[in-house]
Amino acid sequence: MIKSFWSFAIAAVVFVGAGMPSLAADPAFCDQYAKLAVHEAQVLSTLPCFRGFDGRWHLNYQAHFQWCLTADQGAAEAERDYRRMRVYRCGGR
Repeated sequence: MIKSFWSFAIAAVVFVGAGMPSLAADPAFCDQYAKLAVHEAQVLSTLPCFRGFDGRWHLNYQAHFQWCLTADQGAAEAERDYRRMRVYRCGGR
């Protein structure tokens, strides 16, 4: 009885989740996101607290853009805000 209940519950969650719309960020937002990410990487690379290019801090517009397209807009906004805060705290404007 319990096993069949959990099987039904899991199937219901999968079925309902399959019909939900994607929450990915739209291309216009991602274009601006990627341009800003590249700009902030350029700015941070000139500041004393820069620790080198990595997955977050790099100059590859296309990589930032493609990541944004796969992320939900809230995650992309959080990443944008984090980079903005790091540049500001490091002395960038």
